[in-house]
Amino acid sequence: MANAATTLAAASTQATSGGSLAQAVDRWIYVFMAASFIAYTLAGFIPDSLAKIAAVDAGERPPFPLALHAHAVLMGAFLVLLLAQSVLAANGRLRYHRTLGIAAFVLGPALVIVGLILVPTMYHQVWAAAQSAPPDVRPMIEQGLREFDNIMLVQIRVGVLFPILLAIALAARKSDPGLHKRMMFLAVAIALPAAFDRISWLPTSLPGNALTVELYPLLAIAPMFTWDLVRTRTIHRAYVIWALVSLPAAILVHTLWDSEWWHAAARQLVGV
Repeated sequence: MANAATTLAAASTQATSGGSLAQAVDRWIYVFMAASFIAYTLAGFIPDSLAKIAAVDAGERPPFPLALHAHAVLMGAFLVLLLAQSVLAANGRLRYHRTLGIAAFVLGPALVIVGLILVPTMYHQVWAAAQSAPPDVRPMIEQGLREFDNIMLVQIRVGVLFPILLAIALAARKSDPGLHKRMMFLAVAIALPAAFDRISWLPTSLPGNALTVELYPLLAIAPMFTWDLVRTRTIHRAYVIWALVSLPAAILVHTLWDSEWWHAAARQLVGV
């Protein structure tokens, strides 16, 4: 009897320990996700920005437009907000979490508006450079414009899907916290290709096709998805919604990528 009691006590302790570990991961996986999103962004944008600043100083490219600075500040603020919200939730400070979350109602729309301004602004800069470039340099810049046309497809997709997914996340903040927190990360993951494409040591399918544009965000959300799958043995409906919204857009991007119709349409969209 004593041996049986000892065995049962050890099993109970082990189960409690396992449960505590799972509960800890349940809370802190989102902090890890937010920190990893920031790490990807810094890894991509810091070297790229430093190189472009050096090019501006050398007179090799025009100064950054105001919309670019605004976009950088807003995106940085949104990522910091995501991390802060994750830390507050992990520590059980839900009242502060809900209060701070109001900022997403301001930052989200502001990001979309600034993005709508930024894309044509940057395109016009490159277009103007192509028109004034020496004949021997112009073909290279014009090829850059064709690549810009394709990148616009990804930017338009972000501009459409990010507010949709963010709206779903914010609408569920009270009624379905599980959907809310997952959808917040899935909304931001839509915009991560801009960071991954700037990490020079990562393999890339660009400019030929957008395969890695699809794959790297999937890798970014893999820790959260994998933990959900291990913990619940089911696919949370947040991922189903994300796939249903994202898949048609991905098919459209790959269909239009580098087509002559799209090159003509892109230039009409930005007014050149």
